[in-house]
Amino acid sequence: MNDHDRRDAFLDALWLERGVSENTLSAYRHDLSVWIDFLDSRDERLLAPAANSVNAFVDGRRETYHARSVARLLSCLRRFYRWALGEGLIAQDPLAEIEPPKIRPGLPATLDERDVERLLAAPDVDSALGLRDRAMLELLYACGLRVSELVGLSVAAVNLRQGVVLVRGKGDKERLVPLGEEALAWLERYLRQGRGELMRDSRQPALFPGRADACMTRQTFWYRIKHYARLAAIDKPLSPHTLRHAFATHLLNHGANLRVVQLLLGHSDLSTTQIYTHVAQVRLEALHAQHHPRG
Repeated sequence: MNDHDRRDAFLDALWLERGVSENTLSAYRHDLSVWIDFLDSRDERLLAPAANSVNAFVDGRRETYHARSVARLLSCLRRFYRWALGEGLIAQDPLAEIEPPKIRPGLPATLDERDVERLLAAPDVDSALGLRDRAMLELLYACGLRVSELVGLSVAAVNLRQGVVLVRGKGDKERLVPLGEEALAWLERYLRQGRGELMRDSRQPALFPGRADACMTRQTFWYRIKHYARLAAIDKPLSPHTLRHAFATHLLNHGANLRVVQLLLGHSDLSTTQIYTHVAQVRLEALHAQHHPRG
């Protein structure tokens, strides 16, 4: 078995695990291929890299790659060699002494509440497409969904009577998220007036159809939200994830408990949610500087 075969055997093992996405598998395939090519240039094999080769490879990436990319690369290699250790292919982990790069948490791009209101009002709700898009934007902001969670929703996932949506997140974990009055009203209107016009077969499950009654793709919704940002004259960096950030930040600004926000976002670790406390703090400091006489 050559090094590329061992790479593929590792990826096959990962694929069998729950919660490993296609994007992760693709990234790991690329990282391992780059690592194998580097070892080939030094006439070394995947299962027996020299300690100085590991350091040289990682240090070279630290000079030209973002710290997060280096961290992902190291995560891939560590995972591979743990798998190889468990399979009895190696006797010692060659990355045991390698220190991961320190990553400062960056503040996610977000929108203030006035920007959000302008964005939500941008679609032309007199058309079925505009009504669909308004309902999607309202739902994205009201529930703090990931874009993949939003476009993957089925009609059965929404309980209009109870005002909740069942969301399937990372690792196939499910959570119930309240819709809120505005999102619920727009969703009801869309289901009543818009979805039937967009669907050729009303028996199909997609809540927000794209082409051929299938769920809309993430890329399509990304283009739609960029279109509405232009209509709303919002010149800040914007993506579907921006509304998820705005959801969390605005909740905290209005006094929500951090653990409640964690549950609503579907974060398995509270530390992932804590980044939004920094966003809220930056906002408070800016307001203080703007309005306090000694700011």
